[in-house]
Amino acid sequence: MAELRERLLPRKPSTSTSAVAVAAARESTTGRRPLFQGVDFSGLKKRGQSLRSWIRVDAATAASQVIEVDKFTMMRRCDLPARDLRLLDPLFVYPSTILGRERAIVVNLEQIRCIITADEVLLLNSLDSYVLQYVIELQRRLAAGSGDVLAGGEPSPDDLPFEFRALEVALEAACTFLDAQAAELEIEAYPLLDELTSKISTSNLERVRRLKSRLLALTRRVQKVRDEIEQLMDDDGDMAEMYLTDKKRRMEASFCGDQSFHGFNSAGGVSVSAPVSPVSSPPESKRLEKALSLARSRHDSMKSSSSTTSNIEELEMLLEAYFVVIDSTLNKLTSLKEYIDDTEDFINIQLDDVRNQLIQFELLLTTATFVVAIFGVVAGIFGMNFEIALFDVPSAFQWVLVITGVCGLVIFCLFLWYFKYRRLMPL
Repeated sequence: MAELRERLLPRKPSTSTSAVAVAAARESTTGRRPLFQGVDFSGLKKRGQSLRSWIRVDAATAASQVIEVDKFTMMRRCDLPARDLRLLDPLFVYPSTILGRERAIVVNLEQIRCIITADEVLLLNSLDSYVLQYVIELQRRLAAGSGDVLAGGEPSPDDLPFEFRALEVALEAACTFLDAQAAELEIEAYPLLDELTSKISTSNLERVRRLKSRLLALTRRVQKVRDEIEQLMDDDGDMAEMYLTDKKRRMEASFCGDQSFHGFNSAGGVSVSAPVSPVSSPPESKRLEKALSLARSRHDSMKSSSSTTSNIEELEMLLEAYFVVIDSTLNKLTSLKEYIDDTEDFINIQLDDVRNQLIQFELLLTTATFVVAIFGVVAGIFGMNFEIALFDVPSAFQWVLVITGVCGLVIFCLFLWYFKYRRLMPL
């Protein structure tokens, strides 16, 4: 992995020494100091050209090399609009996308951002380990396929074309990456949620909040990949557009057919390049040319329609396999979200129960305060400045205390009976 990383990383251009030498030469010849001394204008020019480093994997040799291509050259090379290349720009965050074009497939799946053609894969050069694993895995599969052919065996009819192999490796890398993140989130989430149910604290609630934010972000990414695969499976036209090898073979066969037809006309005495008078040309050659062109067009259309139908089924089976994988990952995240929601409901029930207990305790305290206030009323009455015969009785104070306490206890019991009757508290 380290050797491949060193080999695929672009070399740093040593332009500082040359720039200083050029500046010194200009200063010595003109006798004037430059306006912007020490500025590397070659680097500015290179950045102005918006060169990007790409890893190119050849379909025939499975060899990889690092190339630096600007945006407009890449557009002409792959016959892509600027809108599609903008989806691969690492400076912008775009959702996962798989687009089928006339000569290329644009793939933006998590860390894998590449352009797949019938002859090569152009992958944005990056230090991410998943990008390097994608290159290694694609080279291994291409080498295994070419090794079986070189060993004497014929290629199996079930073998996928090159663009489908590259797309399969990209889908596998994206699904593996998302599934690994989902598994890591599960390992972290379940112990944390169990701890929260046993001990409700501010730190645990904050950790669960951050965990839920990560879960929602990962769920959106997985949902986008799943929707993209499902949209491709539902659209037969997009799947037929992605079969680049078949389109390339039909184009080459059509070109060879045109060449052979022109050779037949020249051999039969009819010149293709020189103008021919309609009077002197025999009508049989015209009828023959028209019949041959009509038969060739019918044959090509029937062949392309039958191959398109079979290739759509082939690609649909490939997409369906990874749709099941990404749907399983989405089900994991959905189950985890439901577990978090159940934990939140359980915590809310616990908090409601504690809140109800506090309300019941406050109700008891309020009732007891009302009963104790009766003693204050009696004390206030007897504390007034007047004289009665009760003050001269030796046991009057004890009787007042007993009667007041009994009345307070009776009132408190009546309140408790009312609370139980109204089911305000379990007694």
